[in-house]
Amino acid sequence: MSRCVIVGGADINSYDRVKSYFLEDDYFIFCDSGLKHKDNFDVDANLIVGDFDSYDNPNANVETIVLPTVKDDTDTVYAVKEGLNRGYKEFLLVGCIGERIDHTLGNISILQMLDNNGASGVIVDDYSEMELVKNEIKRVPDSFSYFSLINIYGSAKGISIKNAKYLLDNAEITTDYQYGISNEVVKGSEAMISVNEGALLLVKVY
Repeated sequence: MSRCVIVGGADINSYDRVKSYFLEDDYFIFCDSGLKHKDNFDVDANLIVGDFDSYDNPNANVETIVLPTVKDDTDTVYAVKEGLNRGYKEFLLVGCIGERIDHTLGNISILQMLDNNGASGVIVDDYSEMELVKNEIKRVPDSFSYFSLINIYGSAKGISIKNAKYLLDNAEITTDYQYGISNEVVKGSEAMISVNEGALLLVKVY
């Protein structure tokens, strides 16, 4: 099955960088003011979702779900749930990291929600690429300037980092001591990261 791309309303400056992640058969869900990115992305919307409190409903010839303004889910969270309901297991979220720290943190938590539903997600913004790492080896190429490991919930143990400036072996990172910030990949190599228990947010910075 193809991948589901969720387009939020946060500002995007590096459209070319974000577009480089798109695949030909991606399924695009535009969330409310995420529609402002549509022309710059030069892609068709497969689904539009929103309460249209921050962007006018285009009333386009595209399937559109109009949400109430009073609700528990943000437009982005609703869009992700809709993608899950339609069977998607792989998600790319763009336009989801911006000036509103509350929305940013809420959108980062979507990665855990996807994991809990047997799916996976990557968040891409102007500066970085974010995903969860757990029970598998994640690789960070030296095309990224830095990478960080952040514990966003619970316990993360058995952490290993190889081929990086700062190495770890069977380590633990807790939510109250985030010492995994701003590591560097050994040039000409790939950093290898694994977590045996729990999960960490892997932030790869360009």
